[in-house]
Amino acid sequence: MKALLTISRIIVGVLFIFSGLIKANDPLGLSYKMQEFFEVWGMHFLNDYTLAFALLMNGFEIVAGVAVLIGWRMRMFSWLLLWLIVFFTFLTGYALFSGKIKTCGCFGDCIPLTPTHSFIKDLVLLVLILFIFIYRNKIRPLFANYINGAIISIAVLFCVVSQWYVLEHLPFIDCLPYKKGNNIVEQMKIPEGAVADSFAINFIYKKDGKQVKFDMNNFPDDFNDSTYEFIGRDQKLVRPASASAAISDFSISSLTGNDTTLAILSQPNVYVLLFLKDVSSVESNWSENAKQVIQQCREKNIPFFVVSATAEDAQQALQEPNVTFLRCDATVIKTAARVNPTYFVMQQANVLAKFANTDYDDVLKKLDEAGKK
Repeated sequence: MKALLTISRIIVGVLFIFSGLIKANDPLGLSYKMQEFFEVWGMHFLNDYTLAFALLMNGFEIVAGVAVLIGWRMRMFSWLLLWLIVFFTFLTGYALFSGKIKTCGCFGDCIPLTPTHSFIKDLVLLVLILFIFIYRNKIRPLFANYINGAIISIAVLFCVVSQWYVLEHLPFIDCLPYKKGNNIVEQMKIPEGAVADSFAINFIYKKDGKQVKFDMNNFPDDFNDSTYEFIGRDQKLVRPASASAAISDFSISSLTGNDTTLAILSQPNVYVLLFLKDVSSVESNWSENAKQVIQQCREKNIPFFVVSATAEDAQQALQEPNVTFLRCDATVIKTAARVNPTYFVMQQANVLAKFANTDYDDVLKKLDEAGKK
């Protein structure tokens, strides 16, 4: 029994720490996933609090995992873990059986799990945590109270500092398709041999006051009869695609609405894209930093583009000549650039480097290196 309890604690503790660390690497990613759930449930009023929820959840997963491993205050943490895993199992079950959520985000974007795998994982964890909960009184702390307290304090401090850092800069590990070294155009291609989504389409008509439904292979013999009145059609996914492009919605356009995606991504020389989701939530010193980068670009004849969902507002706020302002969907920008704003140093469609606004001086260094080549 003692051995089984120890093994259960190790599995639960390590998995919770691992899960928390991966999501703490990109708390905004978890925040956006929460918003996806809230959108489906019609709970839009919670969207403004998802980042706070994500920060707390990531921190709790790490601290709870450490507490289980060292056996610290197991009466309290066994209850908390039980409630948390029941909640997680509900979320992954909802994603699996409703089909409305493609992934639950259990391990962030770095290790995407299917709803089935996520649900099975949580069922296994539920069993292990129930076992720990039942025998929680048999668990003894590994160390003295002051040592255990110090370990937990270090875990809490780590959660606070690490998540603050990635929100100010960028994730330590970029798992998104826009990461450094990737080619955006290549990421927009569907893998060779992939099978597209297959849908069953039914047409709905009204005849003699009654609705009739049929598919394209079973039209009624008298369909040419003018008494058929078209009502609509519905479609149902019968076979999902075997694979899809890593980037499916990247598109940038001029202020006049002309698509400039390939024109921008085909430039042979180094250029800079400043991704600015919206001016209303941008960091306060962004324009001063951007002007320094623009000045260096001007001196080295490097094109500079501002890509924003609120391009006109960005143009008014920056007021810099010889800068091209482009439009892009806000959802695309918040996926490509976790910090608002983020600099992309590009050559053709290749991402040479990414820097948060806080690290604009690194952009200057990178451009200086590029200018010497």
